[in-house]
Amino acid sequence: MSIILTHAYYLSEDVKEQKIMKPYPPLGLLYVSAYLLSKDIPNDVFDSTFYSKKAQLQFILEKQPKVICIYTNLMTKIEVVKLIKILKSERYGFPTIILGGPDLTYNIENYLKTGADFLVIGEGEETTHELYKMIQVNGDFHKVNGIAFLENGIIIKTPPRTKFRELDRLPLPNRAAISIDKYLDTWKTFHGKSSMTISTQRGCPYTCKWCSTAVYGQSYRRRPVNQVVNEMKMLKKDYAPDAIWFVDDVFTVSHKWIKSFHEEVIKQDAIIPFECITRAERLNDEVLQLLKEAGCFRIWIGAESGSQKIIDAMDRRVDVNVVKEAIQKTNALDIETGTFIMVGYPGEDETDINKTINYLKAANPTHFTITVAYPIKGTSLYNEIEDKITVQPHWETSTDRDIDFKRTYSRKFYDFAVKRIVNEVNYFKNQHSFIRKYKLKLKSIAALLLMKYYNLR
Repeated sequence: MSIILTHAYYLSEDVKEQKIMKPYPPLGLLYVSAYLLSKDIPNDVFDSTFYSKKAQLQFILEKQPKVICIYTNLMTKIEVVKLIKILKSERYGFPTIILGGPDLTYNIENYLKTGADFLVIGEGEETTHELYKMIQVNGDFHKVNGIAFLENGIIIKTPPRTKFRELDRLPLPNRAAISIDKYLDTWKTFHGKSSMTISTQRGCPYTCKWCSTAVYGQSYRRRPVNQVVNEMKMLKKDYAPDAIWFVDDVFTVSHKWIKSFHEEVIKQDAIIPFECITRAERLNDEVLQLLKEAGCFRIWIGAESGSQKIIDAMDRRVDVNVVKEAIQKTNALDIETGTFIMVGYPGEDETDINKTINYLKAANPTHFTITVAYPIKGTSLYNEIEDKITVQPHWETSTDRDIDFKRTYSRKFYDFAVKRIVNEVNYFKNQHSFIRKYKLKLKSIAALLLMKYYNLR
């Protein structure tokens, strides 16, 4: 019996990422790999990021595994479906295919119809282990919690698996299974410094309507500080990254944990410059100082909008002025800031967009990213707009990003609103080149005119 863990993200086919070039390893797969190894189950990991599908298929052909586990998410779903259909053939020995990832929970029937044999719903480590053992003996799959499968054409969904409460039971990700150097070298080449990822928690206790909690649920579970710091020491010794990206949804949710982290990382000389994401109300002067002393060089502080009306509609439960002040205080400590903006949320109008522009100018984050709101199946946002969907492409060849719904204005309006915000705020921030400022202002005005045009249509 043999097992391969893989995914279907190919950097060579991602035009947007080729402009950014900040890839990270598939941490979830590496956690599952490490857990299987801890249970004496050898496994191979094929990280497709720097390879082609042809190379991936050749690897699988040579290994001839009996089981293939594929991680899927909103971004990779289309390629995963293609991969399943190729693998379910005599050439590859009709392997048993197990899928895992956040996109499965609310698309069970669709994924099973593609040819997948089993879906792992929720956290993957224990479920994959038990399922693999059951496949080995062709046992009773009804006894494995946290999976879905077809039986005589009927969808069977077993009871949910109890989530890990003590995350220290999880071994560290099996980074040795893949070519970490490819990631480090890519970062070095394009940005002059390398970066790696660490996860310290699972779940999020907050209720933002657009956010999916399909895997970890609305919970908060944290790894012990000493285990996290030991992982940092190991990365520092074995890989010497220039930076760490903590992938947690809200890094400073627990001030007690942050204080212990600060003490331990200094005590063990494990400091690596890091960036993280948090919420404005989980920052204060003391926490900011602790983060800086522990090595934090950038904090991403969620806002999503400069309009309190839209923030409330999202159920963000934060005051826009608190967010603005948190960004300003962080800037004052010489820690870089970032914030996320979403336009096109239900009910958003031009006044709200102008408030967002003014908020970004006043808060003055070092970085900001913008996306047009899209409804992920299973979220409160999706449930609210489901009867207002105007574009619902074929499931196998599209993602949730392609779904559109009736908004205050057309999707085109919001596409130009993104351009308007980006150019207007960068015009405000640009303090050097007159020509650059002039071009940004012209682009901002052009975007505004096109917004007006699509508002009248």
